[in-house]
Amino acid sequence: MDFLHYPYPSKRNTVIANRGMVATSQPLAAQAGLDILKKGGNAVDAAIATAAALTVVEPTSNGIGGDAFALVWMKDELYGLNASGPSPKSFSKKALTERGLDQIPMHGVIPVTVPGAPSAWAALSKRFGKLPLSEVLAPAISYAEEGYPISVTLGHYWQSAYKKYKKNFTSEEFQHWFETFSIDGRMPEIGEVWNSPAHGDTLRKIAKTNGEAFYKGEIADKIDAFMKKHNGFLTKDDLESYEPEWVNPIKVHYKGYDVWEIPPNGQGIVAQMALNIYQHAESKWHDAETLHNQIEAMKLAYTDGKAFITETIDMPINVETLLSKTYGESRFAEISNTALEPKPFDIPKGGTVYLATADADGNMVSYIQSNYMGFGSGVVIPETGVALQNRGYDFSLDEAHPNFLKPGKRTFNTIIPGFLTKDNEAVGPFGVMGGYMQPQGHFQVITSTVDFALNPQAALDMPRWQWIGEKHVEVEPHFPNYLVQALQRKGHDIRVAVDGGSFGRGQIIWRDQKTGVLYGGTEPRTDGAIAAW
Repeated sequence: MDFLHYPYPSKRNTVIANRGMVATSQPLAAQAGLDILKKGGNAVDAAIATAAALTVVEPTSNGIGGDAFALVWMKDELYGLNASGPSPKSFSKKALTERGLDQIPMHGVIPVTVPGAPSAWAALSKRFGKLPLSEVLAPAISYAEEGYPISVTLGHYWQSAYKKYKKNFTSEEFQHWFETFSIDGRMPEIGEVWNSPAHGDTLRKIAKTNGEAFYKGEIADKIDAFMKKHNGFLTKDDLESYEPEWVNPIKVHYKGYDVWEIPPNGQGIVAQMALNIYQHAESKWHDAETLHNQIEAMKLAYTDGKAFITETIDMPINVETLLSKTYGESRFAEISNTALEPKPFDIPKGGTVYLATADADGNMVSYIQSNYMGFGSGVVIPETGVALQNRGYDFSLDEAHPNFLKPGKRTFNTIIPGFLTKDNEAVGPFGVMGGYMQPQGHFQVITSTVDFALNPQAALDMPRWQWIGEKHVEVEPHFPNYLVQALQRKGHDIRVAVDGGSFGRGQIIWRDQKTGVLYGGTEPRTDGAIAAW
């Protein structure tokens, strides 16, 4: 039977519970988080357990060698963690030029930046966790060592990556990827059991040393040796000097709610900027004018985001200006009745896995981690199971651009966790992963929730649009045709996609402020699941 063929529409109901909830893109990972909650862990412990499990059960989107961000609601206060890693200290435009390169390769050892995910687990556990990291990572270790059957969406993307890699990745630096992510020299099939004992061993060492083995010990040594052998930039010194950063989350007020994101170098501010622009428009259900205004607001926000977002210290415009009332009003004034081709804001002078967790005490976590571009760089460190990210690909080599490559700099980062509050009380975590779709997904989920009062599952089920560039917009296959036609008449270059794979994969947990009851929605575009009790 064809596990990717679903000819009839199906419906999920919102999941409701009151003692704990974990929502993510893979059922086994959700169950790992719930197991930790039942053992006495809190929402942070559950988030770490789920995140670690996802590196095993959804390696097509994330891994130990990727980055992470988290928003943590703990005892009525919101905390932010930026665990995105910087470029290696020897990585520069000059170094690329000396190798005869005029652009950063998408794959291989060159675009590899310092992985931040293991540091996120250790930092979260140290500051907020109740259980030891060794206990929290136990479910992930078990999945890695004992194996698990490949789920449907996971298998689909695994097979796509394998075919592409087999055709294009022929040099020695990629061979360990094939050894790790194949079975008997072929790609695994949906339902087939796959395991990675080396991955489990690495997780065990991370758990035992609270991450030290990865950044300063045996694993760091293996990464360093591999990079030296294949002429990469990342070194043990880069790993040893890395620490994740606790940050103050940023917010924008939208129609009675506060929408929170991690500040740049992440792109969460793009969703906030779009909401800030769009809130001056009227919202009508399934209305072409409403959709037109939403798309135009997102185009303006994203254009500015791509022009300005990088490390905060290198941005030519500050966060406060981009989230100001003046900015929102001035950008909204540029929206007309027809589609525009946006240009960056005139500066005043002077594409991942996502999870949400909640516990009975009201603590909640919005967490995201990614290897970027599927499996990332295509590089796996021998005897570790560690697939490394290719986040360095996003640096600019234009010296006039804010995101210009510098040694030890964090690049523009696509992965973003979101959080919603009302009257200084938690509503809950939300997120939509998927490269440059992420802020567009955040925007659409929030407008569906706030403007149209959709429950969390319905907000995720809503057919999505995606601005691609210039006047190009893609919509999902089940997007209403009359709206497609109306948007086309407004000058949008509309394309109906063949499937929903590129439109993001989200999770939501809302908490009733009076009763404490949890309401969860999960993504129909992937193997999404909610574990609750």
